[in-house]
Parts: sequence; C-alpha cells; structure tokens
Amino acid sequence: MPAPAAPSARLNRRLLLSAASSSLALAASGLIGLPLRAQEAPADAPPASVPVAAPQQFSYDWLTEEMRVAATQPHVEPENLTGFLGELQYDDYRSINFRTDRSRWADTDSMFRIQAFHLGWLFGAPVRLYDVTDGYVHEVRFSTDDFEYRNELATRVAAHVDLPGVAGFRLSFPLNRPDVFDELVAFLGASYFRALGRGNGYGISARGLAVNTATSAPEEFPRFSRFYLERPHGGGLSAVLYAAMESPSVTGAYRFVITPGIETVIEVTARLFFRSAVTQLGVAPLTSMFLFSEKNRATYDDFRPNVHDSDGLAVRRHDGDILWRPLNNPPRLASSYFGEENPQAFGLHQRKRSFDDYQDAEAHYELRPSVDVEPIGDWGKGMVRLVEIPTRYETNDNIVAFWVPEGQISAGDAREFAYRLRWGALPIEEPSDIAHIWETRAGHGGVSGVENTGETRKFVIDFKGGLLGGLPGDAEVEAITSVQQGQIVTQTLERLDGMDIWRLVLDVAAAEGATVELAAHIAGYGRKLSETWLYQWIKA
Repeated sequence: MPAPAAPSARLNRRLLLSAASSSLALAASGLIGLPLRAQEAPADAPPASVPVAAPQQFSYDWLTEEMRVAATQPHVEPENLTGFLGELQYDDYRSINFRTDRSRWADTDSMFRIQAFHLGWLFGAPVRLYDVTDGYVHEVRFSTDDFEYRNELATRVAAHVDLPGVAGFRLSFPLNRPDVFDELVAFLGASYFRALGRGNGYGISARGLAVNTATSAPEEFPRFSRFYLERPHGGGLSAVLYAAMESPSVTGAYRFVITPGIETVIEVTARLFFRSAVTQLGVAPLTSMFLFSEKNRATYDDFRPNVHDSDGLAVRRHDGDILWRPLNNPPRLASSYFGEENPQAFGLHQRKRSFDDYQDAEAHYELRPSVDVEPIGDWGKGMVRLVEIPTRYETNDNIVAFWVPEGQISAGDAREFAYRLRWGALPIEEPSDIAHIWETRAGHGGVSGVENTGETRKFVIDFKGGLLGGLPGDAEVEAITSVQQGQIVTQTLERLDGMDIWRLVLDVAAAEGATVELAAHIAGYGRKLSETWLYQWIKA
C-alpha cells in the first residue's frame, strides 16, 4: 500500500467554543474540527459561467450541465481577499456576529431561516448564495450591515460595504421547541457541513467528497463555491438546496433535501465530473474525533472515563449482518478496509448516551450525534475505508470514514451517487434478536491483580441483549474468533450474573510493530446470535 499522507493540524475547538456567550458560538460550532490544511491552500474559484444578476431559470439539470462544462476547463483559483477582509485574524473573527434580525426568509412563511458566516481569517474564498423562488434565481447579497463588529474591529469596518460573498451559511429551524429557531445545519469550509437531530449538540461532520485522503497523492479538499436555496412555502418541513463543487480534479452538482426531526435526514445526490484521474475517491465522507475510552485511557491522566465524538464504525451489510468496529487512537496512522457490495448503511456512531460515561459538563459528549450513510440505488462493489490518525488532543478530528467505489477514476469520467445521511442519537433497535456490542475494554494480558511477565494484550468484549441475553449461563453457545498477524493465547466466554450480557475475553500475542486484525461473534443453536466485533491492534 502506498505510504499514507501525514496528518494535518486541526482547529482548536475548545478555543472556538469559548465564545459560546455570543452568537459567534454558532459559527464556531461550524468550525469545530475542520482541517486547517483545507483552508491553508488557495481556495478554488467558481466556474466562469456564474449566473448573471438578471433572473435565471434554475433546475438541477441546468446546474449539472454548468458543472459538466466547467470540468472541461482548467481549474482557476480566486484572488486573495483585500482590504479589511484580508487582514482579519483569529481574534477579529471572534468579534464578528451575524445580526439575527437580518436573517433571510424571516419575512416569509418559511419555517427556515438563513444566516451567513463572515469571510476572512481561514475562509478566504467567497461563497455565493442564491435564492430560488418559483424556479428563478436571485443572488442573496450581504454587506457589512448584516454583521455586528465588536471591540476595536468596529472602528476598522465601514458601514454599507457590499461583501464579495460569504464563508458559508447556516439554516435554522424550530427543532427542539416551536418558539425558538435552533441551528439545524451549517455549511462552512471546503465542502464540510454538519447537522443536528433533536436534542443533539454538534460533533461529527460530513463533507461533499474526499479526494486522495491518506494516500501517496496530494489530498484535495473540494469546495462548495455556490449554493442555490429553494425557498420553502406554506410551512413546508423540508428545505431543498443545491451546491456547485470545485477542485483541481473534479467538479460536482449536489442536491440536498434536509428534513429536520428527532433524526434529521439529509438526502444527497452528487453528480461528479472529473478533470483528471484521482488515486482514491471517497464518497459520503464522515469526520469525527476519538481520543480515549476504557480500552486506551491508561495513557491519559484525565478525570473523564471517555472522550470522543464517536466510539465506533457500524456497517450494516447487504444481508443485514452488522459489523461493529470500535474506534482507535492508534500509535501511527492506520487504515481499515471493509469490502462490501451494496451495503445497507455505514456510519460513525456514539453509542454511549449517559452523562456518567463522560463526566464532561462542558463538552457533553453524550449529546453528540451519530450519522448513518444509507446508499440509494445500486452502489455495486467497493469498500468502506476507516482512517485513524494519532492525536494527543480532543481538539483534533482524527477519524475519517467513507465509501471507495470499485474501479479507477479517469479524466473525463462522470459518476452519480445518491444517499441519505441520518443524524441523531440513532439508538440501537430494541427488541432485536441480535446481541449488540455494549463495550470493548483492553489492558495488559494475563491474570488481573498479579505481576505478569508476558507481552500479551487482553481484550474484553461485552455482548448485550438479543436472544443471547436471555439465555442461561450453561447455554450451548460459543465465540467464533479469528486473528491475523497475531495469536489468540487464551479465550473465555461467560454470562455475567444478573445481567443480559455475555463477556468474551481474549489474550492476544503478536510481534513488535505488528498490525493485528481481530474478529469475533457469538453463535449457537444453528444461528448467529450477535453483531460481529472487529478490531485493529497495533502493537507499538
């Protein structure tokens, strides 16, 4: 396998959240965890054929043709920002708020509101917004009158100055109570966006496309350069918007149908046109953070038992079988590949939902959403790839998961993918015949409480619920296990007294530096009784 690209720096989410007392906190929530390298490189320019100011009739097919033609033209990067926009620094950006009384669509019967993120600092490529009403396009313009500039910055910014665009935008909706417009979804930085289900707080993010992530080729961060927002009428509960995507290797026309609720569902259609070949295409990429849990917290002197936005990758296979891969914070950059054909879903989940699991009164990791990607139509053969990047800080997003379709991508190719993103708590379905993986713990191998001289690693996996959880301790069930690049030295399976949990304990040996792949599930009475547990252990 080619040597992976080195991980980049990330934004400090805790610093951004320190502005929580102002409306910038909402902007910060869109910034959390976005890679700096996505912004350090000069950003892309919109295609030459940007719609004119006069009303333009709009359709998804029209935007698709725009981007198909753009892919036949050289990629052009925009000019740098000038004036005060080009001078904004971190502290300046924290002093800028969008004025909520200037929210777009507030004077209509729409259930949604639009607010913009300001240009500058890390966000130097203007994004243009367009309102689509009755099939016609009108540009939504913003000026310095739409923003509040606090402190010393107020003396440097003139009133009534038209801005060349914005950094991104957010949609608000009465998600949690009918009299409050909560932030629902935010698009900010490259093609990154994140959404909330009812009762959630921001955590995991998605993006439009991943190109050459963790490969020997330079990674690209395609960006959404234009958005077209259909104005919902008559209290409609879904928002429809479109986006033009640009990068050196690919252009795209995207359609998003956003339906808020207990689970907020975003239905995505991506039509892609390739200027050049790409080493690896990552479809429906998700980005999250995993620092530590019960299996690796020994290296962290921290009062909290768990720190993560997501704790596992779930893959629901075509036949309904469920794979659960607990996330790692590995000693070196690591990848896992799960070959599939037309999977039902894959996603990054936060299964632990109790405050006691985290004890963090600031971050409230128990409220972070899980996200499932549900393919629509025939995706054929490919693989779900999981990339895990070592980190010492929870401010760094270090987990990426995406679909890699089978086959090569060449210049002149076109692809279309459709899928649903389901954001929310996504609780485990109950009742279920299949036991789910409740917890994965790890520690030094051997007998607990005594000195052990061996070099094994102990893995403790708890399977909870399902038909398995109702069986007595003497039931005729067994653990089906496998290991690659290592050896299972001891293996035990027992039911925990008074609980619907069966515990599998494995002691595993491996050579120094080995990447060990483990798999296990519980079976009995002629059937599979649990999810499949998968894990990658790098013996450092």
